[in-house]
Amino acid sequence: MSWSNKYVGIPFKEFGRESVGCDCYGLAVLVYLQELGMELTSYAGDYVSCEERKELNALFSDAIEFGPWRKVEDRAQPFDIALFRIGKLAAHCGVVVGNGRMLHVQGEDQVKVENYRTGAWQPRLIGHYRHEEMRVRSDD
Repeated sequence: MSWSNKYVGIPFKEFGRESVGCDCYGLAVLVYLQELGMELTSYAGDYVSCEERKELNALFSDAIEFGPWRKVEDRAQPFDIALFRIGKLAAHCGVVVGNGRMLHVQGEDQVKVENYRTGAWQPRLIGHYRHEEMRVRSDD
C-alpha cells in the first residue's frame, strides 16, 4: 500500500491545508508535514483564490528562483513536486508518487492519483522540483 492512498478522497477546499480539505499546494503542505515531518510555507493568505493564476504563478516562480525549490535534472522521485501550466502560467502542482503518477487535487474534485505522463497533464508539465531539504537528506 502506497503512502499516497490515505490522501485519496480528501475534498478540494480553497486555501485548505488539512485532511478535511485542501487545494493543490495545500495538499503538498499536508503531505510534506505528515510524511516527511517538513513544514512548508503555507502561502494561504498570499493569493486571492485558486483562480488567480497570475498570483499563483508568481508564488511558484519566486519559490523556484529564490528557493527552497530546485529543478530536478535527473529522474523525479517520490515527494518531488510536479509543476503544471494552466493556460500559459504555472498554476497547478502535484506530489510525485512514482512511475509517472502524482497525487493532486483540482477544482471541485477530490484528491486522486493520476498519471501525468499521458493525457491532458503531459503537455502541461513544466518540470519536477525538489525541496532543498530533500536534497540534503538524499546526500546524507
